[in-house]
Amino acid sequence: MRQIPVDTSAATVMVAKTPQPKVRDRRTGEIATDAETGAKLMTVDVMFAANDEVEILSVTVPETGISGDLTMGTPAALTGLVARPWENEFNGQKRHGIAFRAVAVTSLATTGAGPKAA
Repeated sequence: MRQIPVDTSAATVMVAKTPQPKVRDRRTGEIATDAETGAKLMTVDVMFAANDEVEILSVTVPETGISGDLTMGTPAALTGLVARPWENEFNGQKRHGIAFRAVAVTSLATTGAGPKAA
């Protein structure tokens, strides 16, 4: 499947929704896993701001690639972000979109009690 690398160097990324398990089958509640590693997959919604535009992206990431406290509003870095176009047909309805996947989502929040006095 075609993958398009996404340049995040000039973007501001913040967590919009905390990581949630990615559900493979809503009827059974089965959680999705990575086909190569078997790692449980998570979905993290992020605010992606670049070029005077802001979008909410739902990014799939292996559970092992989530680091730091990813709560709403936390600045984050997306490592190895790629976009994959998809399309399917269900009950005669064609659907299409773009799926986003990253190797890691890392909190950029600083630790400590706050800014240091000069």
